[in-house]
Amino acid sequence: MKKAILTTKVGMTQIFGENGVLIPVTVLVAGPCVVTQVKTEENDGYKAVQVGFADAKDRVVNKDGKGSKKVYNRHGVNKAEQGHFKKAGTDSKKYVREFRFENAEEYKLGDEIKADIFAEGDKVDATAISKGKGFQGAVKRLGQHRGPMKHGSKFHRHQGSNGACSSPSRVFKGKGMPGHMGSVKVTVRNLEVVRVDSEKNLLLVKGAVPGCKKALVTIKETTKADC
Repeated sequence: MKKAILTTKVGMTQIFGENGVLIPVTVLVAGPCVVTQVKTEENDGYKAVQVGFADAKDRVVNKDGKGSKKVYNRHGVNKAEQGHFKKAGTDSKKYVREFRFENAEEYKLGDEIKADIFAEGDKVDATAISKGKGFQGAVKRLGQHRGPMKHGSKFHRHQGSNGACSSPSRVFKGKGMPGHMGSVKVTVRNLEVVRVDSEKNLLLVKGAVPGCKKALVTIKETTKADC
């Protein structure tokens, strides 16, 4: 059975294993996620489970200045989406994602998916939006070599030659250039679940996980076997 859950990143710390070895881990708040829709082959052409995570916060605005107030949803959940969540018997959610489970028909609207679906020793894939680094040069962005650092060089971290003047007289497409770095979807595969705290809905994953603190991280059962 495929396993997956939505989490938010707390940060990194370190713990000691049973043999006394220090293990760097990333702490994730895993769920609980609520099933908001079950897709079937008859209706949708494939099996999947749609889940919601993290309650969408409302803000109360004094509309006319006379004490009457109107509630606006901060995260843009419109009336159609509110009805969708109401049908599932849950509050409006900030994040909604879809997972293709082999046993999707076993889930029902309103069911909860918690951290205890994973166990210590499970191998998972972590997907998130990486930290944005802004505009960076080719040395940092692509790992290109720098120039001589001696006095009078005048060529230290510049990119260097991009193409011959005679032939082909142009720069090839795909040439590594300075530019925007980070803020893209990144998946780190084959990470190990070191510890599961079902009471606090915490997952401790060995090593680093992409994304900044409080970022949404999707944890799935790995698709990559041990090498």
